[in-house]
Amino acid sequence: MTLFPLHGALLGIWAILGAAIVIVFWLSRKNTGKDYSELVQRTKSWWVMIAIFTLCFLVSELLSIIVFALISFLALKEYFSMIPTRRADRRVLFWAYLAIPVQYFWVADAYYGMFAVFIPVYMFLFLPFASLLSQQTEGFLKAVGTLNWGLMLCVFSISHAAFLLILPPTGTNSAGGAGLLLFLLFLTQFNDVAQYTWGKLFGKRKIIPGVSPNKTWEGFLGGVGTTLVLAVLTAPILTPFSWEYAAAAGVLIALAGFVGDVTVSALKRDLGIKDAGSLIPGHGGILDRIDSLTFTAPLFFHFTRYFFY
Repeated sequence: MTLFPLHGALLGIWAILGAAIVIVFWLSRKNTGKDYSELVQRTKSWWVMIAIFTLCFLVSELLSIIVFALISFLALKEYFSMIPTRRADRRVLFWAYLAIPVQYFWVADAYYGMFAVFIPVYMFLFLPFASLLSQQTEGFLKAVGTLNWGLMLCVFSISHAAFLLILPPTGTNSAGGAGLLLFLLFLTQFNDVAQYTWGKLFGKRKIIPGVSPNKTWEGFLGGVGTTLVLAVLTAPILTPFSWEYAAAAGVLIALAGFVGDVTVSALKRDLGIKDAGSLIPGHGGILDRIDSLTFTAPLFFHFTRYFFY
């Protein structure tokens, strides 16, 4: 992993975080009649998460991959705790969990062929077979569908972020995969905070009230614009993108992040719960925090691989 080109970017991100927390605390102390406590909690939690990933970047590539595997495990565990499962499928859950170390082994081994097909082909075909061995056909289709969707969402999608680390440096990007991963994580998380902040400050027109009543057009457009600008500014340091590709990547991450967020919101609304868990203050559980990343990671990975690798 090439670290030196990342030092300036990491310092810049920490500076942005410092400025953000000052602004957030200033807003929380103003007597505006609005409740900013959740925004304060989100910002604090963001500090902790960025600190963890900074440490991983500086220590080793393998440690970063292991951290992503742990995130997938925690997210899948939350997912299985939310959805209704049949007693007969408890053994099938074991095979779903076992897919996590196997999938991340392909990442660590840089074996793209198996990485790309292991879960969407082999596990997709194997889990129904493992489920039918119980000989319980009632609820079979629903069980198989929810198990496979959870594996795709929490493991396959997130593993694309880890696979970015394996991408080598290019002639125009000495930061390599580490820079691309930092670019993705920073923009995905900042887009989430930017959409929330713009919506909190100026939001009036609801964008999808039946799924996420707090989402507004003002917040959405403000987040897209902020993410686009940050993408263009940070791309020369972290990626091989020209400004045009950086702008496209920024818009892609902002749009995909929004769709991922509301998709998981629709899941929670269907299940009648507010948060997937309570592990992270201000964010709920791991799945609440990586909902945007489940969509941005695979789309950004294939965008980058198609045009530059």
